[in-house]
Amino acid sequence: MFSSELSLDQRDAAILALGKEEFDVLVIGGGVTGAGAALDAASRGLKVALVEARDLASGTSSRSSKLIHGGLRYLEQYDFKLVREALHERELMVSTLSPHLVKPVGFLYPLHEKAKDRAYVGAGLALYDVLRGFQRALPWHKHMSQKKIAEIAPSLRQDIVTGAVKYYDAQVDDARHTMTIIRTARRHGATIATRVEVDELIKDGKRVIGATVIDTLTGKKIKVSAKSVVMCAGIWSDEMHAKFGVTPGYGVTMSKGVHIVVPGDAIKSNTGIILKTAVSVLFLIPWGDKWIVGTTDTPYDGDRAHPYATTEDVQYILDQANKVLEPQLKREEIIGVYAGLRPLVANKKGSATTKLSREHTTDRSAPGFVSIAGGKYTTYRIMGRDAIDLAITDLRKNVNQSCTEKLPLVGADGYFALVQQAAQIAGEFGIDQKTVIHLLDRYGSLICEVIQLITEDKKLAQPLAAGLPYLRAEIVYAVTHEGAMSVDDVISRRTRLAFEAPNAAIDLADDIATLIAPYLGWGAKEKKASITEYKSQVAAEVEALDALVKA
Repeated sequence: MFSSELSLDQRDAAILALGKEEFDVLVIGGGVTGAGAALDAASRGLKVALVEARDLASGTSSRSSKLIHGGLRYLEQYDFKLVREALHERELMVSTLSPHLVKPVGFLYPLHEKAKDRAYVGAGLALYDVLRGFQRALPWHKHMSQKKIAEIAPSLRQDIVTGAVKYYDAQVDDARHTMTIIRTARRHGATIATRVEVDELIKDGKRVIGATVIDTLTGKKIKVSAKSVVMCAGIWSDEMHAKFGVTPGYGVTMSKGVHIVVPGDAIKSNTGIILKTAVSVLFLIPWGDKWIVGTTDTPYDGDRAHPYATTEDVQYILDQANKVLEPQLKREEIIGVYAGLRPLVANKKGSATTKLSREHTTDRSAPGFVSIAGGKYTTYRIMGRDAIDLAITDLRKNVNQSCTEKLPLVGADGYFALVQQAAQIAGEFGIDQKTVIHLLDRYGSLICEVIQLITEDKKLAQPLAAGLPYLRAEIVYAVTHEGAMSVDDVISRRTRLAFEAPNAAIDLADDIATLIAPYLGWGAKEKKASITEYKSQVAAEVEALDALVKA
């Protein structure tokens, strides 16, 4: 308790604890929903363990649109409850819970028919603003003329765009945010163990009293005792239910969302853009010195672990974006592509994924066993709270109410003051002020831990590579404090080099392995194996991207 550090030593201690202690709640799944559930339970004073078969946020929670938003398109589906709930969470994250990670971002909603569109879109955005309640962390929407749009978004075609309405949502590095939630749970006493796969549930009659898990690094089986097991398996829910012999009250339908990444100069705009399509919406999202453009929303029944973009996915994104852009986006400009899978609660077989609700469902299919699926990344805190509210019925004791609405994530405390002291920090530690801001926006007040590494080894203050914002210290920190255990963990989730760097950062894999090897106790064999694993893993993605660009 009190330390948020995720390290190799911490994992070793967690593995021992899993076999020796009895937990109130065992959370299965290290995505954002599992993270939210673990934090909710730990902050209530419950004894909690979280196990994840792979790395934190290794599935859907690292492959989203990177947006914290109310879901403007859900207004057209009259899903006011979901929008209101998500907007409330957005305001909390930007202002209190995670301001170092969740940042406001403006979007232009282009208008084509001046009078009709302005009235319709304006009314919708007015409702969007009203639904957030009395909190006002983000500005009110604003109408803009064609002349103004030409100034702030020269890439929008002036022959068809008659004006726009500007509104605000927020964006986040989803994998970093998920990991930070889990670090916060750890700070409040949760036992966290990655590379731990659940083999089967342990039952006493019909009641679930724990689970047998496997440490995938050693092959060792461990019996974990828990009064309640909470499964937050996302797209793996159906498979896990079947494996455990449990019949849930819902099914999960997978929807694939694909995004492309293009250089900053490919789109000339100082704000994001949202476009309505025939089936959904398309976002053009500023991401540092690049743009993320997406997403698709199509049914998927392929490999859950490795969803890939197709030529049709990429063409759809380009076609939709190019309806309003001049000059148009070109295939050869694409520097990255990633695909994620949404776990949508299916009410009946064969439902179109674009029509399925983004609301979540909790289910207690056996005494001592709760599962949750569906929902939006933005409402992770509500999902975690609801799952634990249902799970505590099996604890047979008085349990405190959820307090996560008032619980900032680690790094949030003092963040706003530190931003105002950026020049002073830069001068004191000999770091460029721009770099200090970069570090504050990734670590918040935990910047002190990164700087400590630099004071111990000045070479770690050097950039990892030219043209990229990351310091060598951040690569080491990913292992010493953030639970990274492989080259892939560092490249794909602790940083976002997998889609930010050319060639999926394959050219950086050797340098990264060299930096982290001493802290993971690797010899030449382990180092080579981790490099090879990453390169072989992304080889198919790099090949697919090359094929997409040349198609």
